[in-house]
Amino acid sequence: MPYGQGTRLPGEAASKLGHLAVIESPWVKSLVEDFESAPAVDGDPSKTVWQTFDPKEVVPLRGVWAVDGSFVPVRSEQKPPREVAFVKTALLMLDKAKLDVIDKDLPHPLLLRDALKDTGVQHATVFPLKNVRTSMGTNYDAVRNIVRDSMRVDQGGAYHDTMKWLAYRKWEPDSTARSPAFQCPHCRKDVDSGLDHDAETGLCPHCGGEVFLSDLWGFHMEMGEDSAPESLASSYMLIMEHLMLFTAVRLMWHHSDRSLVADTLFIKDGPLTLRSQYSKMVPNIRDFLQYAKVTGRPVHIIGQEKSGTFFDHLASIVRFAAPHNRGEPLTYAPLMHSYVHREVYRSPDVSNPYGLKTNWGEKMYVKVDPGAFMVLNVPTGNYKADSDWPTAGDLIGLSRILATLPSLVSHKFEGALYPVELANGIASMSSYPSATILQRFLEGQASR
Repeated sequence: MPYGQGTRLPGEAASKLGHLAVIESPWVKSLVEDFESAPAVDGDPSKTVWQTFDPKEVVPLRGVWAVDGSFVPVRSEQKPPREVAFVKTALLMLDKAKLDVIDKDLPHPLLLRDALKDTGVQHATVFPLKNVRTSMGTNYDAVRNIVRDSMRVDQGGAYHDTMKWLAYRKWEPDSTARSPAFQCPHCRKDVDSGLDHDAETGLCPHCGGEVFLSDLWGFHMEMGEDSAPESLASSYMLIMEHLMLFTAVRLMWHHSDRSLVADTLFIKDGPLTLRSQYSKMVPNIRDFLQYAKVTGRPVHIIGQEKSGTFFDHLASIVRFAAPHNRGEPLTYAPLMHSYVHREVYRSPDVSNPYGLKTNWGEKMYVKVDPGAFMVLNVPTGNYKADSDWPTAGDLIGLSRILATLPSLVSHKFEGALYPVELANGIASMSSYPSATILQRFLEGQASR
């Protein structure tokens, strides 16, 4: 690796030809020759099994909810620079009847205004990252309290109530469950027994320190005493996307119209995944979705991946799949675990089955028309580690989801869904408010 360019001296030029002696290997020679003269591929090398969807006698879902989020780190121009991160998430509800009359390519602004009027809620907060300290304590304590307060205060505590609903399994009649186990933010020992049912705070059995229910997410495990990485903001954004989405699910689940929750499509931007310490709620989410399926009130949720390994793989093979012309039936391909290991990750089976601890949705490819294809995540409820799982029958509400998708496709972006596109417009902070405006706002507050 060459030396990089500094503020005073130029960088070192990397030698592009210094190691070509390896070309003498017959294997390398063969590889180079075959790379230059490789024959054209006539079929899908991964042999993806696509299935044709027949929408006859399948009723599309009526309502659509979409959630998205964004975050932006802001750095002051002082030396040393002070850093904070703003996080914003948005939940958007759309009436599909209004959405269907809007041209997805050239939407009329008045129709768009009517469809979006009083349909969205937003959540925003800010975290200290570096060289910022409140008068109330360390950044470590500030982040813990900001997380708790942001969830408790916004929307009358609805998001905090949803966290309790998931943690204490309140969808079950007469539930007395304790919270999942988590690490104490004070002594770093595991609170194996969790918190008492419906408790918002408790005491660590090891050190006696006060712990919050929001500590179960483990934000404190991602930061030091006086600084935090930018990933803290992205993690909070991910958690809030989940809480906002399941707030809509929770309110519909307890609605007097018991069919309402099963007649709605919930869309999350990004995979249905909670990784690392944030995965503690995955088992409860799976159990709820399984419970809803068994009781005849299936919850239809999809997550859309707009980039990443799966999207890149789909882009490389999608030309081989039908439909090849507009008007032909939609096709889809649920991805079994063996396929994911073999074709997407191109790695041998590992000790832990794919997605065992982190995923509450399984991967699926969908091709709506020649120019519209996407990677979706669809829940299954219970998880199976089998290599030939899942199949189409394991994906909750797949037929109604596929019947609804064509009316939601936007051709403004590659493989875009209109509700996600609109939710992103509300949640995005890349342009509104811009990082420059946020920086000026912070500096203005500091000068008072």
